Amino acid sequence: MAKKTTKKKTTKTSEKLKRPSLKLSSQQKLIFGSLLIILGVLLFISFLSFLFTGKADQSILSEFPSRDAEAENWARLLGAKVSDLFITRGFGIPSFIFSGLLFLSGVYVTLNLKMSRLRKHWIWGTLIVIWLSIFFGFFTHKYDVLGGTIGYEMNQFFQDYIGKIGTALLLVFGLITYMAIRFKATGDTFVNVFKRAKKGVTSEFKTEATPEEDTIAPIDNSLSEEAEAIKSAFEIPLENLEPTIAKHSSRDSKPEIKKPTPKPVPEVKMVVDEPKVEMEVETAKEEKSESDNLADKLVEDFGQFDPTLELSNFQFPTLDLLKKYDNEGIAINQEELEENKNRIVETLNNYKIGIQSIKATIGPTVTLYEIVPDAGVRISKIKNLEDDIALSLSALGIRIIAPIPGKGTIGIEVPNKNATIVSMHSAIASQKFQSSKMQLPIALGKTISNETLVVDLAKMPHLLMAGATGQGKSVGLNAVLTSLLYKKHPAEVKFVLVDPKKVELTLFNKIERHYLAKLPDSEDAIITDNTKVINTLNSLCIEMDNRYELLKNAFCRNIAEYNKKFKARKLNPNDGHQFLPYIVLVVDEFADLIMTAGKEVETPIARLAQLARAIGIHLIIATQRPSVNVITGIIKANFPARIAFRVTSKIDSRTILDGSGADQLIGRGDMLYTQGNDMIRIQCAFVDTPEVEKITEFIGAQKAYPDAYLLPEYVGEEGGTNLDIDIADRDKLFREAAEIIVTAQQGSASLLQRKLKLGYNRAGRIIDQLEAAGIVGPFEGSKARQVLVPDFVALDQLLENETNND
Repeated sequence: MAKKTTKKKTTKTSEKLKRPSLKLSSQQKLIFGSLLIILGVLLFISFLSFLFTGKADQSILSEFPSRDAEAENWARLLGAKVSDLFITRGFGIPSFIFSGLLFLSGVYVTLNLKMSRLRKHWIWGTLIVIWLSIFFGFFTHKYDVLGGTIGYEMNQFFQDYIGKIGTALLLVFGLITYMAIRFKATGDTFVNVFKRAKKGVTSEFKTEATPEEDTIAPIDNSLSEEAEAIKSAFEIPLENLEPTIAKHSSRDSKPEIKKPTPKPVPEVKMVVDEPKVEMEVETAKEEKSESDNLADKLVEDFGQFDPTLELSNFQFPTLDLLKKYDNEGIAINQEELEENKNRIVETLNNYKIGIQSIKATIGPTVTLYEIVPDAGVRISKIKNLEDDIALSLSALGIRIIAPIPGKGTIGIEVPNKNATIVSMHSAIASQKFQSSKMQLPIALGKTISNETLVVDLAKMPHLLMAGATGQGKSVGLNAVLTSLLYKKHPAEVKFVLVDPKKVELTLFNKIERHYLAKLPDSEDAIITDNTKVINTLNSLCIEMDNRYELLKNAFCRNIAEYNKKFKARKLNPNDGHQFLPYIVLVVDEFADLIMTAGKEVETPIARLAQLARAIGIHLIIATQRPSVNVITGIIKANFPARIAFRVTSKIDSRTILDGSGADQLIGRGDMLYTQGNDMIRIQCAFVDTPEVEKITEFIGAQKAYPDAYLLPEYVGEEGGTNLDIDIADRDKLFREAAEIIVTAQQGSASLLQRKLKLGYNRAGRIIDQLEAAGIVGPFEGSKARQVLVPDFVALDQLLENETNND
């Protein structure tokens, strides 16, 4: 038995020896705690630096950076990557709390404090990070460092199900729950805080009572008979009767109050009206300056400057060039209206929603049913029945507006079974367009109430058009250009047309010398090459700066004031002043430019959108890919006027309009227009290709300017490599790099990086030197440079000639 017990004891002791111990010694706690403190500090420094250097480090964050990459973050590559993970892709600004928790953990471990309290800090800290991320994400419309990706996505998730109001209430409930559990707060706590705040406010405005006010007895307001008569006659307030108070010397005795004595009433004298004497008022005329006198004399002699004088015989296109359609008039189908009304009422009754009244407004493609629900019916309840109403009506694209802005009704838009074509002829011939005094009038189409919508591009000031393929963007662009051709003289407006598709805007080539603008060295006025697009956009930026300089010298705030002054001959052309036409930049497919050129296109467009409004340069951008990386935040912020054709998802609709609705359109020119306030549903005016061809032929056949409107010349940065032409300053590996380039017949910096094991900056400098030597061609965007030397023999001859010349 003794042997058995000894065996059991030995096995137990061996088991105890095998179990690993998780307890740290004092030295290990010091080391581990110090490590956590240092990591917390580094994390805080990385996060803080990311707020200032995050944009500069975006280029190296797409994939894990190499050692050669240079990061602007104070903690370099790892700091930039970790900061992007936590702030941009994580919880946003609240991620700073994690660095604090890490630092606090190091303090707890180093000082050997209770770990239970540290666990509570981590649990509550993590919860407050999540709450703050959702809270900050509530106020952003894109992925932002404020709330991070998690905050933005959580907001979108909640708002899809419970809306913005529900999300806000959920955040308030989360805060109350946190206060109640974390700080043991109750209802009395909030009441006491409110009372203290109220006392603090009232105590500031409360005045101290004087000893006299505390001891004054009630005043006897009884007046004498004379005073009563005066009071009733002249309505003298009691405050004007000053009571005199006589005090006794003893404190206990009550003060004796003398009756108030009325103030002496002035005698009223009757004044007889005397005959009025008329007076003549003569104002001296303001003395005009010498320049004003000269301008007035020139206007008297020659009249105001007429910018259309050079093409004084120009004739605007006639209305018969536009096509009329047989079914333009709206046909009222009473049976369809009655059937839709009954189905709407029946569907709402099934869900116990009563209706007081219903009204139908018939449009070209959509009929608006305005309903007034019974009292007590929640609007959200009707809005949630969108799919049920669409099912009962068997219609495509039901859209509910709850409520209609400016009206106490709820709108249900139902597509008509037989849509009506809105022709460009009817929009141009409308009285609203013909009599408009706008600077750049555009007839977009007709609203649901069958009214022609005419907007001013100069007031927008820029227009963003987006929608899926084949839903009417190109027709919309043609409608915009056609409106301006029918209203503005060639001297008053110029177009810069960018067409990456190469087939949409080619018809406007015929009016090149009338309406189009181009670079001095370009052959075609319609730009299809992406490299020429970059040069054109930068040229427009130069034109913008030049125009602002003219406005500054003329003391004008905008192009309208400047042209008015110039027409009045108050600006001297010898000083560089000239009549400034409006310039409209039209980009047919913006997504293609962003994919190929990226920032090189986005930066000048953003600059033009921010500054060019006052000097008459306006942008119209269309894209069939309304994603966030194409329509960026900078673009959206500067394009308040937007047109959305039909899209395939609600996400695309939110990207264009910052709200839903575009995904419920029916296509074929059906669109939503907003200028930063309410959305208007419009049927776009239809202008076909033969109509545009007739208009351009009509204009092109008339007398034109000698050439298209020339934009300022722009020289790209890639042309400035002449500084490295000195042979003495060439890189040591120049000859070897030239041989590699000639052998591969491909001129790129990445090839030199791989073959010669160089960094990007050095390889780029060698490529610039090779271009200056004439071995490779100029920069061509995403393509490799052209190699101008065919073989080694030609290379040796070229380099030998250089040395002989030197």
